Amino acid sequence: MVMLSGKTSVITGASSGIGKAVAQLLAQEGSHVFIAGRSGDRLQALAGVIERAGGRASIGAFDVHNYEKLRAFVDEAVDRTGRLDIMVNAAGVDYPGSIIEGKLTDWRDMFETNVIAMLVGSQAAVRAMRATKSAGHIVTISSYAGRGDGFRVYGATKAAVNSICATLRAELENEPIRSVTIMPGAVATNFGRHFPAEFVNSILNSVGIASDFKTGDVLSDETLEILHARASAIFASADDMARAVLYTVTQPHDLSVSEILVGPRKSFPQAH
Repeated sequence: MVMLSGKTSVITGASSGIGKAVAQLLAQEGSHVFIAGRSGDRLQALAGVIERAGGRASIGAFDVHNYEKLRAFVDEAVDRTGRLDIMVNAAGVDYPGSIIEGKLTDWRDMFETNVIAMLVGSQAAVRAMRATKSAGHIVTISSYAGRGDGFRVYGATKAAVNSICATLRAELENEPIRSVTIMPGAVATNFGRHFPAEFVNSILNSVGIASDFKTGDVLSDETLEILHARASAIFASADDMARAVLYTVTQPHDLSVSEILVGPRKSFPQAH
């Protein structure tokens, strides 16, 4: 029996990684998923996979920095289905590097993607859920790095996300809308696409994957599956995170699942 039959979900960052895995699982469980991301080709391919499996998917190819398009995409989901039950803020970006050597453009990208887009999407979702009287969940993918341990500028963006989610929970405690923060550890995704090539190649080579990765490259799904299979102690899978999302959105609304910290049992050296 599917658990989300008749429900509507919006997922940002759905063209790859955790967002993609979440979209597939929620669609598998019966939700009409509205998937947003920058790559129209990858979204189209994902929608095809979902639809061939009997699910429903609608795509929105845009950068979440375009906040008007993000708001409009949430409104489109409501206009087409009459409701909004789940909003998953899964878009995120990380540029490693020191503060001393950091770039303003990288800092701005991280804050605009990780923090501002999450705020805009969450606000649009709350307004839509209130308007349609939907008992909804707003799920935000944060990070272990947001726990306040000085994890570079990226960690600062995720600390901000965690604080915002806690504030949103307090604002919504008298309404049938829950705010959930999921904090993954290391996950085998393309999240490291902005990391130094030597760092990524060393990780892949250490588990027997021949690689000539260059910063900005997109690793294939097959490579990521092999990475997880050979190094599951230090890399969780995107599917693991999707199951955490499914757990949160299928709990009774009077039960507040506020935060989930989920990841592999071991840590690995970080890029600096």
